[in-house]
Amino acid sequence: MEKLGILLGWFARIWLATIRFRIHGAEALAGERSCVLAFFHGTQMMLHGIARRGRTCVMVSHSRDGELQAAALRTLGFDVVRGSSSRGGARALAAMVRRLRDGRADAAFAVDGPRGPYGVAKPGALLAASRAGARVFPAGAVARRGLVLSRAWDRFVVPLPLSRVDVVVGPPLDAAADPNELSRAIAECNDRARALA
Repeated sequence: MEKLGILLGWFARIWLATIRFRIHGAEALAGERSCVLAFFHGTQMMLHGIARRGRTCVMVSHSRDGELQAAALRTLGFDVVRGSSSRGGARALAAMVRRLRDGRADAAFAVDGPRGPYGVAKPGALLAASRAGARVFPAGAVARRGLVLSRAWDRFVVPLPLSRVDVVVGPPLDAAADPNELSRAIAECNDRARALA
């Protein structure tokens, strides 16, 4: 499974090199404090267009699909912590907080996982940011031409080669914000990306 994941990671790297990204609002990520990027499932492939400031830590479930995803993400240069809200989540969240707190990495959270419901934020990203003193940024993205995996609960979008993707990073939220507020902020980023596309 790991070899297949590595192969998938290299394939994604080549695929993403063909995409024309337009990034809006990413200048807000500048600064010394760690950042937590919060987004909905399905848009994560398009968010690779955001230039990383250094290492970025992501949480991946312990499932069989998670093994494949973890290997692919490591190939793409991410730090991977294994866990989810249903298994090993507390330990994984603590590991991410340590990375954020000591400045070794930023973090990226698909906040409505691992099984949905789609577009409803869980508290993990806000909790990690609060404990680490990090900033929380909502993000959204839309591909001008892309395939939507409609059978997947997360409506995963694969942007087509040579297509344009608009990525919107919203203003930072207070880590003490309510998850519903985070959901609304991410939805607004996706709406703005859709209008720009």
